Amino acid sequence: MEQKYRKTKTTVSLINYHFVFCPRYRRNVLVNKVKERFRQLVEEICQENDWIILAMEVMPDHCHLFLNGLPSDSPSDMMARVKGVTPRRLRQEFQHLSHLPSLWTRSFFVSTAGNGSSETIKHYVESQKKRG
Repeated sequence: MEQKYRKTKTTVSLINYHFVFCPRYRRNVLVNKVKERFRQLVEEICQENDWIILAMEVMPDHCHLFLNGLPSDSPSDMMARVKGVTPRRLRQEFQHLSHLPSLWTRSFFVSTAGNGSSETIKHYVESQKKRG
């Protein structure tokens, strides 16, 4: 996998994060049109914030998101943006989601990935669809 170094006026960085997050109570809500719209929303959020999606796999009850971020953005801020924007927009567009008290759990998993592990994580995320 080709590493994409970020260059700004003062820094050069390579910061990759592997996020895993779930709908509340692990409900199977990320399916069909909701899944596709969720993917679009995440792509829009990442583009607006200058984050590069290295891999994304959306399962019915969780999401793996592998991002290249900026040094100025903390993982908590990144998840706050994703988990803050997506439920509001999805509830506006999909009436069957409006009854849920909240779409996402408050927690998430995050791990940094160095040069050696980036390819491993990308392979893992992409292989999620192929597993049982």
